[in-house]
Amino acid sequence: MRQAYAHDAVVALTAGGDERAPGGAITRELCGSLEHEPPCPLASHYIGLTRDDHDDGDTVRLRVLFAAEPADEPEVRRRIGVALRSAELTGPDGLTTRWRLRAETAAAVRPGERDHAARLAR
Repeated sequence: MRQAYAHDAVVALTAGGDERAPGGAITRELCGSLEHEPPCPLASHYIGLTRDDHDDGDTVRLRVLFAAEPADEPEVRRRIGVALRSAELTGPDGLTTRWRLRAETAAAVRPGERDHAARLAR
């Protein structure tokens, strides 16, 4: 039975980069492509992001919620790390965005995320 998990990361985008690119890299690593029909093959997921205002908007915080079989959790986290360390993504528009991974860590699902996480696990 799938369970819900969370993963946090902080990246520094290069100037003019698309803030969605690190999340796109995660989706590509988990699902094989940026766009696909649901469900996600390994782990249903949602990627939220926020930009830090105090850093000229170049710092992006990612919050990944995902649902996977407990035995697959380490592999999902490994793939998230691979995607973030890839440090670049060329989007469908041909724009290549580069970033530097500043930090990543496993996290707990927050109380306000439990309903969303439960939907991912279904």
